[in-house]
Amino acid sequence: MSPQKIRVGILGATGAVGQRFIQLLADHPWFEIAVLTASDRSAGKRYVDAAKWLLRGGMPKAVEEMILVPTEPAEISPDVRLLFSALPSGAAGQVESDLAAAGFAVCSNASAHRMDADVPLLIPDVNPEHTALIPIQKKARNWQGFIVTNPNCTTTHLVCALKPLHDAFGLTAVNIVSMQALSGAGYPGVPALDILDNVIPFIGGEESKLESEPQKLLGAVAGGTIAPADFVVSAQANRVAVRNGHLEAVSVKLKRPATIAEVAAAFTSYRGEPQRLGLPSAPDPAIILHTSDDRPQPRLDRLAGNGMATSVGRLRPDPIFDYKFIVLGHNTIRGASGGALLNAELLVSQGYLA
Repeated sequence: MSPQKIRVGILGATGAVGQRFIQLLADHPWFEIAVLTASDRSAGKRYVDAAKWLLRGGMPKAVEEMILVPTEPAEISPDVRLLFSALPSGAAGQVESDLAAAGFAVCSNASAHRMDADVPLLIPDVNPEHTALIPIQKKARNWQGFIVTNPNCTTTHLVCALKPLHDAFGLTAVNIVSMQALSGAGYPGVPALDILDNVIPFIGGEESKLESEPQKLLGAVAGGTIAPADFVVSAQANRVAVRNGHLEAVSVKLKRPATIAEVAAAFTSYRGEPQRLGLPSAPDPAIILHTSDDRPQPRLDRLAGNGMATSVGRLRPDPIFDYKFIVLGHNTIRGASGGALLNAELLVSQGYLA
């Protein structure tokens, strides 16, 4: 193993999100996988025996013989400094807290701590300054480590697209109708007879996340917490028969008037902190603006920027709001594991893992 790399662990490594973490970390220049954890029924097994590999390209050889350990502080080697959490949200809350208290930095994909007042809900392109909550969190909870979360997969690409508009013109209202891929439901996901020849107009818990997370993400650090941004979001979430890539129909009401050329320029000129720093997983450009009438499309555009970029298209005036457009992003790369990985890269660049 390379002594220059930071040794990391993956919590819940056998599931779909855990597998994506393994895939993204397999050849990472800064991190190397040292620990994989799993439930009690899989702990003690070789990874190759416990995990049904779901991703293209096959299981990385480096993890095949690794022995899964329980997700407990005492079972994780003390030279592991950073943990990526792919735990189910229902199980993540106390487990992640215990690990942070024990001194680990936890980059979590779970929703359990997203809305905690002292936990950064982080998209490095959007709100890198929110990591200022970390020392506040550690002091308030008497933790040696800390927790940082990434947002819901649909929220991630929505807010990546809203950020340039919020900065340039301000926002007062956002309406979003999502068409979300099957992989967002995990494996094995939605039964075939439910989704074939069908659209399911409900995804449990999704709309409430879309209506609350953007304001925290675009809020300001004030008084040791986040003052939420002052706009309202109305969301409708739908499951559609697409394997990967969430498509979102978005309408926005701006605080200040803007021409369509100014809105387009806000998208195309935007560069966030990851792009300025040249972080390994950062897409550049972060936002791709399509001018064709029929783009972006999941099958054609979900892997833009290695699955980390946000694609925007069909920008046009809206007769009720000001402008409307389509947003597309890969839900299991940038919207899940890749988002947590980029968070960790930002933490390294800011010195939080020194």
